[in-house]
Amino acid sequence: MKVSRTIVNNRREKILEAVHNDGNVSVNALAEEFQVSLLTVRRDLQYLEDHKLLERFYGGARKIVGPLGESGQNIKNIRKEKIAKYAAGLLEDGDTIFINTSSTALAMVKYITSKNITIITNNGNIINEKTPLQATVILLGGELRYKKGAMVGDFTMNNLMKVTVKKSFMGCGGLCPETGMTTELLNEVNLNQMMFERAAKATYIMADCSKIGKRTSFVSCPPERIENIITDKDAPLELIREFREKGTWVHQVD
Repeated sequence: MKVSRTIVNNRREKILEAVHNDGNVSVNALAEEFQVSLLTVRRDLQYLEDHKLLERFYGGARKIVGPLGESGQNIKNIRKEKIAKYAAGLLEDGDTIFINTSSTALAMVKYITSKNITIITNNGNIINEKTPLQATVILLGGELRYKKGAMVGDFTMNNLMKVTVKKSFMGCGGLCPETGMTTELLNEVNLNQMMFERAAKATYIMADCSKIGKRTSFVSCPPERIENIITDKDAPLELIREFREKGTWVHQVD
């Protein structure tokens, strides 16, 4: 019986975690821990080495020493970058867009190739991003939460109420068919809701497979109002099917 992609990638993420924590791992120990064959473990390690996430040696693998190994890059980051690149490809010349405080949504900025894009955001971290020369960035202002770089509060909301855009791109804490899009921070809920409401053409929720089926504390968008989801091929098929049955268009990035 064919093993699902989700199970395979979960195992590979656990292997990466073991390499990061222990420095090196052995093929035999991994095969015993995950109850799989030695050949399966070797394939996993080959995949991870091909993506420059670890370095193989005879009988095992070790953490990469140097910039790639120290960067904390992992499969989840690869998924997020692919989602971000896909989202940037949905832009058209002259678009005005919202981006919320999500790191996945923010990552799309560096992939923008369309001309005359205006980005309106409450994500203070955008000042550290490589912004395309043809893009204009407008910060909504407000109270700055330094740990996350989020701009929140009445000042932010008042500025947001004065703007209408063509498209919004939103990250989330969790996304499931029963509750919709959720976030962990109460002070971002109203801002997220407003970004959905004031997008005239299309709204997109960007969520890698680890967010699909997850619920966090506060609802930013109920399931019946979710128009588009951008996720990866490892998202649970059952949940993707449920979203589509509710009328949501699901874009899956390979």
